[in-house]
Amino acid sequence: MLKASDVMTKDVATIRSSATVAEAVKLMRARDWRALIVDRRHEQDAYGIISESDIVYKVIAYGKDPHKIRVYEVMSKPCIAINPDLGLEYVARLFADYGLHRAPVIQGDLRGIISLTDILAQSDFLEQPYNILLEQQLQDEIIKARAVCTQKGINSEECAAAWDAVEEMQAEIAHQRAEKVSKTAFEDYCDEYPEPLEA
Repeated sequence: MLKASDVMTKDVATIRSSATVAEAVKLMRARDWRALIVDRRHEQDAYGIISESDIVYKVIAYGKDPHKIRVYEVMSKPCIAINPDLGLEYVARLFADYGLHRAPVIQGDLRGIISLTDILAQSDFLEQPYNILLEQQLQDEIIKARAVCTQKGINSEECAAAWDAVEEMQAEIAHQRAEKVSKTAFEDYCDEYPEPLEA
């Protein structure tokens, strides 16, 4: 699965919270950015974000002077930050849950910014949805578990470990679909044997 670091925009700018909104707009226009990350004042401080919509909804819509309004008055802080190793599907879910359009990618320091556009433009989910990939992997794991049990014996530790891996994958698929597993692949496998298997 693609990660946030694979699709994020590395070309990102920061601005001081004390800067004026007019300065923020000037910087956005110069590079055709939709948002700026508001820099931390010290290492323990959180990053903030100021976006086009913050400026339009909170400054322009009320006829306020962008030369007098400061970034800290309209920014969002602390903002939700994305770990660069987070899978794209989980990033999309965070965006959906919190109504986000973009978020900084941070691991120790600022690595980039990820937006809805980045997720759509650079992801391959249309070709291979994550759930389909998981289903394919699950079928492979089931075949492998059956082979291990045939080779090592149905009551062997190797057999049990192989089915544990299958059940873990089934649980992940069920979580993705927000549904419960009615019957595990291991239970199906057990049904093939008249004698009860040891756990």
